[in-house]
Amino acid sequence: MARDPRLLGTDPFFPAFIAGIETTLVEHEYVLVLTVAASADAEELGYRKLAADSRVDGVILTDMRVDDSRIALLTSLKIPAVTLNRPETTSPFPAVCMDDTEGIAAAVEHLVSLGHTRIGHVGGPQSYIHGRSRRLAWQNAMAKAGLGAGSFIEADFTAAGGLAATAELLRSAQRPTAIIYANDLMATAGQSYAQSLGLAVPDDLSITGYDDTELARYLNPPLTTVPADPLLWGRVAAQQLLSLLGGAPAEDVYLPSPKLVVRASTGPVPSMPNK
Repeated sequence: MARDPRLLGTDPFFPAFIAGIETTLVEHEYVLVLTVAASADAEELGYRKLAADSRVDGVILTDMRVDDSRIALLTSLKIPAVTLNRPETTSPFPAVCMDDTEGIAAAVEHLVSLGHTRIGHVGGPQSYIHGRSRRLAWQNAMAKAGLGAGSFIEADFTAAGGLAATAELLRSAQRPTAIIYANDLMATAGQSYAQSLGLAVPDDLSITGYDDTELARYLNPPLTTVPADPLLWGRVAAQQLLSLLGGAPAEDVYLPSPKLVVRASTGPVPSMPNK
C-alpha cells in the first residue's frame, strides 16, 4: 500500500484489517508480508522486487484508485491479487466489495430529519475510489433531499487533514450546521477542533463519521458513524486470495451494506446556526 508510514498507525482501520488477514492466513500456514510505500512509484517498485525475488504467492490491493495502474502491473507480473472494491479499470482479479452509498445516504437522511439543510462533507482523496464514492453518495443524497450543493473539502483521511478541513468549513460565512466525515479519524479531529472554538456538539454542530472505530463510542459526545468492519474485510480478502491460489474461480464477494449507528454527536439543527 502507498501510505506515509508515519500515518499508517494512526488510522484504526488498518490494524484491524491486517489482523483479519493475518489470522486467516495463519490457519492455512501462510505468512503475511506487509509492504508500506511512501509513494505510488515506490509501491510499484516494491511489487517488481517481490515478483523478481518470488517472495509472495499473491497480493491484496487496498486504497483502490480511480485510474489504478497496479492492475495492469500485477497482471503483467503474473501475481494473483484480490482488490478491496472493484476498480474502474478492467481487472481480472476478484474483489471484496462494500457499498458506501447506503451508509452515507442514511447519514444525510438522519441529519435532514433533524432539520439540517447546510450539511458539509469532509472527504478523502478523490483519487481513491472510496473517497470519491462517499463524496458522490453525500452529493446524491443531498440532491434527493432537495438541498443545494453543500460545502465539500477534500482531505486525506488523517486527523491533521480533518482538522484543517473543519477549520476551513467553520470559517465560511454560511458555515454548515452538520458535517459528514469520510472516516472516524477526521471526524474525531473535527469534533475536537469545533469544541476548542467553544462550539457544542451537537447543540451548535452535528458530526458523523465512517468506520465505527472503537474510539468512536467513547468520545464526548459519542460519535454517530457508519460501521466498516475492517476485521471482516481482512478475513474475507484473505479467504478470497487463498481460494484464488487454490484454483477457484475469480468471483467478487459483496459484504453487507453497513447501517448508520446513531449516537449523541448528532442533534436538531440549532435555532441560530451562525452562532
